Amino acid sequence: MKNFELLTSYVKQNKLLYLTAVILIILSNVDQSLLPQMLGKVTDGLKDGSLGRNGIIQYSLILLAIAVSYGVLFGLGQFTIMRLGRRFEFITRGKIFTQFAKLSEDFFSRQGTGKLLSYVMNDVTSVREAISFGVTQTTNAVFMVISCVAMMLITGIPVILILVSVGPLILIPFLVIYFGPRIRERSMHVQEDLATMTESADEQIGGIRVTKTFAMEDTAQRRFDDTVDGVRAAQLRLVRMSSLFQAILPFLGALSLVVSLLVGGYMTIQHHLSLGSFVALTFYLRMLTGPLQQIGNVINMMQRSGASLERVNRLLAEVPSVRDHDSAIELSSIGDIEIDHLNFTYPGASEKALEDITFTIRKGHTVGLIGRTGSGKSTLAKLLLRVYEPPEGAIRISGEDITEVSLDTLRRKIGYVPQDGFLFSTDIADNIAFSDRSANMQQIRSAADQALLLDSVNTFKEGFQTKLGERGLTLSGGQRQRASLARGLMKRPELLILDDSMSAVDTLTESGILGNLVKERQGKTTMIIAHRISSVQHANEIIVLDEGRIVQRGSHEELMARRDGLYASLYRIQQEGLQHA
Repeated sequence: MKNFELLTSYVKQNKLLYLTAVILIILSNVDQSLLPQMLGKVTDGLKDGSLGRNGIIQYSLILLAIAVSYGVLFGLGQFTIMRLGRRFEFITRGKIFTQFAKLSEDFFSRQGTGKLLSYVMNDVTSVREAISFGVTQTTNAVFMVISCVAMMLITGIPVILILVSVGPLILIPFLVIYFGPRIRERSMHVQEDLATMTESADEQIGGIRVTKTFAMEDTAQRRFDDTVDGVRAAQLRLVRMSSLFQAILPFLGALSLVVSLLVGGYMTIQHHLSLGSFVALTFYLRMLTGPLQQIGNVINMMQRSGASLERVNRLLAEVPSVRDHDSAIELSSIGDIEIDHLNFTYPGASEKALEDITFTIRKGHTVGLIGRTGSGKSTLAKLLLRVYEPPEGAIRISGEDITEVSLDTLRRKIGYVPQDGFLFSTDIADNIAFSDRSANMQQIRSAADQALLLDSVNTFKEGFQTKLGERGLTLSGGQRQRASLARGLMKRPELLILDDSMSAVDTLTESGILGNLVKERQGKTTMIIAHRISSVQHANEIIVLDEGRIVQRGSHEELMARRDGLYASLYRIQQEGLQHA
C-alpha cells in the first residue's frame, strides 16, 4: 500500500468531490438499468395486445427521460473525475520538479535527461489515466453489475436462471490473479524502455549539429532505432498479454449470453418465463458485457499505472545527499574561508579528487587556482557551493563549518560562473538578470559592459531583446561565456567563483574583462579557476594543484622565481604557444 500513498492521499484530500462523482455514476447506472425492464414490459404489452397507442407514447417518453437523465448524471460524474485527474497530474508534476530542484548533483550524474523527462511525461500521464478512467470505469462496472442483477430479480427472472447465466463470470477473479502481476511486470519494462528512448532522442537531437558535422546521420539513426526497437518489443510483449486477457473477458460475456439463451429460451417455451422477462434478461446480460470489458481495461490500466506510480514514488523518496541540517546556520556575510586538510573522493570513485588541501581565502582577496586538467580545481569550487558535501570541519566560512550553513544562504551569497554557462531560451536581458528579477535595463547594460558583451549585443537587431536558441546557440562560444559572466556579475555576490569562464575568449578580451573585474571586485572575495596563467597572475595568492594536491602557492612573482616549478613550466609552455599562434 505504500506505493499507492501518493494516490490515496490525493483521493482523501478530495474525498467529497470523488464521493459526489461516484454517486452520480451510481445513479446513472441505476437509471440505465431500468431500460431492459421497460423494454420487457413493452414486449409483454405488445404480445398480449394490452399496449395501445397512448401506452407506446408513454413508454417512449419514459425511455427518453431515462436516456437523458443517464447522459446528464454520467456526464457530470465523469467530468468531475476527469477534472480531479488533471489536477492530480498538475500537482504531481509540480512535486516532481520540486524534487528535481532539491536533489543533489550525484543523482543527476546517474540519470539522463530523457529518463527524468519520462517521469514528468509518461509516468504521471499513466497514473492520471488510472485515477480518471479507472475510477469512472470501476464505479460504472461494479454498480452496473449490481444494478443489473438487482433489476433482474425485481423483474421476476428466476434466481436459478440468473445464477446459471452469470456463472461463467465467476472465472474473472482467477483471471485477474493470473494476468495482473504479469501485466504489471511487462508494464514496468515498457516504462523503463520508454525512458531510455526519450533519453536517446534527447541526446541525438541535442547533438544533431555534431552528427551532421561528422556526417554520422546513419550511425545516429541506428542508435535511435535500437532504442525504438526495444520499446516496440517490450510493448508487443505487454500487448500480447493484455490482449489475451481482454479477449477472454468478452468471451465469458458471450458464453453467459449463450447459456441464458439455451436455458432462458427453454423456460420461455415451457411458459415458466414470460417473453418480456426473457427479452429483459438478454438485454441485461448484454449490458453486462460492457462492464466486463471495462474491468479488463481497468485491471490493465491499474497494472500499468502501478508500475509508473512505483517509479514516481521511488523518485519522490530519493533523499538528497546534500541537505540542510535541522539547525542550519544563516550567515550574515561571507568572511574568511578556511580550508583545512580537505580530502574528497567522488561517489563511486576509487581515487581521491582532492587530498590534504589546506589554505585560507581572506575576505576581499582574489585567489587563483591553476593546474592541469583533472587536478581538482572545479571540484574545490563545487565543494564551496556544497554541490557535493565536503567532510565535516574541512571547510569553514566566517568560522562556521560549511556543512552547518544553510544551502540557501550559502548559494545566494556566492556567484558561480562555469566554463560552459547554461543559457535559457529567452532573451539576452532575461538571461543576464536571472538572479535579480527586479533589475532595470541600466543595471543589465552595466553588467554586460563589464563582461565586454555590450558591443556584441549592440550588433544584434533586437539588442538585449534578442531571443536565444536552445542553450544559447544564437551566440558564439565566447559570447555565451561573457553572457554567463555578466549574469554572475549581475548577482553582485560576496564570493565570485570564475571556473575557467574566459577560456573561449581571446587574450585581448580576457585582459579587458580582468581589468574590469579588478575595479568591480575591489574589496570583494574572488576565486578564479583557470588554465591560462594570464587569468590569475594579478591574484593576491595563486594555488597550483596537481593530481588533487597543492604543489605550489604564492604570488605570480614568487612562483615565477621557482623556475623548476610547475607554475613556471606552464607559463613557458603557454608563452611558446602564443608565439607560435
